[in-house]
Amino acid sequence: MIVNCGETLNRSVFPKSNRLIRNSQFRAVLARGLSAHDGLLKLYVCENGLDYSRLGISIGKYYGTAVARNRLKRLLREVFRQNRHLLAGGFDYVVSMSSRWVRQKREGRAAKTNVSRPGYEQVRDSLLTLAARLADERS
Repeated sequence: MIVNCGETLNRSVFPKSNRLIRNSQFRAVLARGLSAHDGLLKLYVCENGLDYSRLGISIGKYYGTAVARNRLKRLLREVFRQNRHLLAGGFDYVVSMSSRWVRQKREGRAAKTNVSRPGYEQVRDSLLTLAARLADERS
C-alpha cells in the first residue's frame, strides 16, 4: 500500500488524480518541461508542485487504428503504474510515440516487412531510460 493524495491506495490502481487530462495540463508540460526521446518514445517532464507524479499520454492517429492506439495507451499506463516508484515524485510526465519509430513502421509496411507493436519490456525500458536521462539533466 502507498499513500497518495491523502488517501491510501493499492499499487494496482491508477486513479484519475494521477492522470493529466486537460489540454492546459499537457500544454504546461510541453512549454515548461524538459524532453528526451529514443527510437520508441518521446518523454516530456515538468515539476507539478505535488507530492506525486502524474502521467499524460498523447498518441496520434498516425500510430494506427483506435484499437492499436488504445492498446498502447493501456500499456503505457500499466508501465507507469508498476514503475512509478522508480520515477521521481512531484513531476508531470507526458509520453508520445517517437517520430523515428513511426517512420520505421511506415517504411517497414511499404517494404512488406512486419514491424511489430512495442511490448511491455520494450516500453518499460524506454520510459525508465528516458526518465533517468532527464533526471540527470535536472541535477
